[in-house]
Amino acid sequence: MRTTFLPFSKPSISEAEIEAVAEVLRSGWITTGPKAAEFEEAFKAYCNAEGAVALCSGTAGMHLLLAAMGIGPGDEVITPSMTWVSTVNLITLAGATPVFADIERETLLVSAETVEPLITERTRLIIPVHFAGAAVDMDPLRQLSSAKNIPLVEDAAHAVGTQYRGERIGRRGTAIFSFHPIKNMTCGEGGMFCSDDPGLIEHIRRLKFHGLAKDAYDRNTQGRSPQAEVQEPGFKYNLTDMAAVLALGQLRRLDEFNRKRALLAHRYRELLANIDEIMPLAVPSYPMRHAWHLFVVRLDTKRVGMDRETFMAELKKRNIGTGIHFKAVHRQKYYHETLQLPEGALPNTEWNSDRIFSLPLFPDMTLNDVDEVVAAIKEVIA
Repeated sequence: MRTTFLPFSKPSISEAEIEAVAEVLRSGWITTGPKAAEFEEAFKAYCNAEGAVALCSGTAGMHLLLAAMGIGPGDEVITPSMTWVSTVNLITLAGATPVFADIERETLLVSAETVEPLITERTRLIIPVHFAGAAVDMDPLRQLSSAKNIPLVEDAAHAVGTQYRGERIGRRGTAIFSFHPIKNMTCGEGGMFCSDDPGLIEHIRRLKFHGLAKDAYDRNTQGRSPQAEVQEPGFKYNLTDMAAVLALGQLRRLDEFNRKRALLAHRYRELLANIDEIMPLAVPSYPMRHAWHLFVVRLDTKRVGMDRETFMAELKKRNIGTGIHFKAVHRQKYYHETLQLPEGALPNTEWNSDRIFSLPLFPDMTLNDVDEVVAAIKEVIA
C-alpha cells in the first residue's frame, strides 16, 4: 500500500513560473496590464482563434455571455445536467429556464440527437459541454444550430488543448475555457472567452470591466484613458497580471502536460481493461484529440457489493484520492426541488450520476502511481 497520499489532481507549477509571478509583484503593475494582454494574444494564437478575452473565471465568461445575449425570463437554454452547476446557476439567476439534454451513456457527451427534440420557440441558446477532455461531435450540432437559427456556445472548461477534426477547441464559434487549479493548465482562478464574432468579443471585453469603452489596460496608451466612458452597466471580471503571467508559463507547457496525461490515461485503460467492476468512459470514434482532463470511471456496485461512496472511502484508506465529476445538476437539492424532473427523465445521465468517480490524473504523476492506483482498486474489489 502507498505510504503517501496521491490526490486526484495537483497543479504542476515550475520555479520559472513562480519567479515570473514574483517579477510581476515587483513591477508595481499587478492588476490587468501587459501580461493579461500578452496572455490573450498567446491563447488566441494557440487556438488559432479570432478573438480572446481573459477573465477571472470560466463562470464569469458564461455570465457575461448570457448578459450580452440578453437572456432572461421566458427564455430556455439547453445544456446537459451532467456538468458542474455553475452554468445552470447562471441560467437560473438570469431568470431563464435550463432544459437538460441527456448524454450518451458511454461518453457523457450530448449530441444533436439528444438536443434537437428539446428545441422550442423559447430556446435561445444551446450549450454543449466538452467532458473530461473529450470533444462533443460538433458538426451535427452546428448544422442544427444553423438550421434552427439558435446560437451555440461551447462549454470548454474541460477542453484546453482538445482537438476536434484537426482544429483546437476555440478555433470556431464561441467557447469558454477555465483555468481552475484542477484544469489542464491553471493560473489559480481564471478563464478565457474565445469567439469568431468580433462584435461579441468587444461586447464581452466591455462588460468584463464596468461597461467601459476601454480596458483597465489599453494596449495603445499603456494604461486607461482618463476619458473612458461607461457605455452600459458592466461587471468586474478582469484577469490580473499576477494570474496572467502564471497562465503564460502554463500555456507554454500545455502540450507537454497533455502528452503526459495521455500516457497516464493509456496505462489506466490497459490495466483496467480486464476489471469488469470498473468501466472507464469510451473515447469517441470521430476524429478528435483527447486532452484527458479527467480519468472518469463507473463502478459496478452490484458486482463489488458496496456503493460508490464506500468504495471511494476504501481507496482513501489506501492513500488514493478520488473525486466525483459530477452529481447530475437536476439531482442537486435546489434543482431537484424546483424543477421536479421525474425519475428516469434523463436515463443515461442518472445511470452515470450514480456510478461515476474520477481517478488521480495530473502531469507530475508517474506510471508507477497509476500501477498503485489500480493495485488499490483490485485490493478493494477483492
